[in-house]
This record gives sequence, structure tokens and C-alpha cells, in this order.
Amino acid sequence: MRVLIVTAVPAERDAVVRGVGATAPELAELPVPGGVLHRLSPAPPTGPPLTVDVLAAGVGPAAAAAGTAAALAAAAVARTPYDLAVSAGIGGGFTTTLPATTATARPTATARPAATTPGTAAPSTAAISTPAPAATAPTAAHLGSVVVADAIVAADLGAETPDGFAAVTDLGFGTVEHLPPAPLVAAVAEATDAVRGTVLTVSTVTGSAERAAELLRRHPRAVAEAMEGFGVAEAAAAQSVPALEVRTVSNAVGPRDRAAWRIGEALDALTGAFATIAPLLGTWTFDPEGARQ
Repeated sequence: MRVLIVTAVPAERDAVVRGVGATAPELAELPVPGGVLHRLSPAPPTGPPLTVDVLAAGVGPAAAAAGTAAALAAAAVARTPYDLAVSAGIGGGFTTTLPATTATARPTATARPAATTPGTAAPSTAAISTPAPAATAPTAAHLGSVVVADAIVAADLGAETPDGFAAVTDLGFGTVEHLPPAPLVAAVAEATDAVRGTVLTVSTVTGSAERAAELLRRHPRAVAEAMEGFGVAEAAAAQSVPALEVRTVSNAVGPRDRAAWRIGEALDALTGAFATIAPLLGTWTFDPEGARQ
């Protein structure tokens, strides 16, 4: 099992490395185009050997996509492809949620064709809007929470129109959503006591209550926002590699109040989460649909 974990900044990378390396020392630092991979090989309790590479690719979806694509391509050329790409780091949490009765729709990807290569999942296709059960409204993500994405959504990829925001899919282009393997999401969420829901990717961090409310109105299942998840998932999907996003909450989405940020605590929580997640990953393989075997 080979896993690529992508963070934005070195502080997040180091937190992940400390967690993954809780049971094994770091093996090497390996250069890749635009960055350095920190390689670890924790011993899984069962299953095949596990190799984890951690990369700080930069801030924002473009940097995340570029760094992820470079690392995935280098591994593919070396005939040591990754089985999973993970976007990891700290982020803002939606500390309030809309009532469950308002969660009447969410963008979901259309059915994905099966990949032809074992150990990979096919990329998601263009998203469409379909009804979602009211009971799926998630729990709020408070400071220090671990969040696992069951949907990775580009929240500001689109256009402003006289009728409001239109996602790029409404304009007839691309996708705004990638769906991580559901069984893996469930297992990671259970192991880390995480909040599960939509994690939004934005290029501009929310700084007002009005925008936070608007994002929740458009994405009722949102539990967190960050700046890199969709970039990692988009690059992974291009190479039929499943993607996962794991965040710990350092601040509330809304008005910027630096005095209320808990970055140190969130980084510590990130270390703890990956100390738990790393052994779990070593027990997993993926069939063509991204399900556990």
C-alpha cells in the first residue's frame, strides 16, 4: 500500500509526519518537482507493507493540484504508483449547521465507470443536483474536531450571475465534487471520532458571517472549509487514484478573529489523527470501485 499525503505548509506536513512516524522513523527525504517527499514506512498490524510519502505542496487548490500531480506522475514513471492520495491539514469548521429540514439538496457525482486497473478508482464525473435526505445534515465541527470529507467540493468554482452563484457544472463544464471511497471514510471517521460531511475548497477564506451562511445555504452538509482538498482530488482523479481529505479544526468559519484561532491545538490534533489513521491504511486495499477488500 502506497499513500501520498499532501499538506499546504511545512507545519502541517511536520504534524502529519509526527503522527505517521509514531511507530516508525522517517526513512528519507526525496526530491520531486516543486517539493520534497518525506517518506515513512510504518508497520501495519496486518496486510502488505505500507509506504507513506508526505508533501507540503503550497497554499491553494492550484498549488495542491500541481504538487499532487507531480508526485503522482513521478511515482507512475518509476512504476511505484500510489494507491491513495490524501489532502491533510487544518481548516475552518462550520460550528453551526442548518436545520436538517433545510438539507434538501446537495451536488452528487453521477455514476462512475469502473477503472480497469486494480487498486484504483475511476474519477468522478460532472456533478448534478439530486435530493438528499434531511437526516444527512451533519454534526457541527467545533475547534479541535477531526473532520473527514465524504464529499470534496469546490465551493467557489463558477460564476456570479443575476440569480446568484452558478457552479461550473451549471455552466456545462467539468466537475465541482469528488467522492472519497465511502467505506474508508467510515472507517477513518470511526477510528478518529471524526465529524463526517462535505469539506469545501475555497480560494478565498471566508471572513464574514454572511458568506458563511451563504456557503451553508448552498452546501447544507458542509462541515469545514480549506483551500487544497479539491486540487488534490482533481489531480488524483486524473490518474484514477482514490482521494481522501482529513482536517482538524483551528477556527470557526466566519468573521476573522485571530485571537480565537487554535492553530497549535489543531496541529496537535492532526498528529493524533494520523497516528491513528496510519495503521488503518495499512490494512486496506481498493477494488476498482474504491471499496474495501
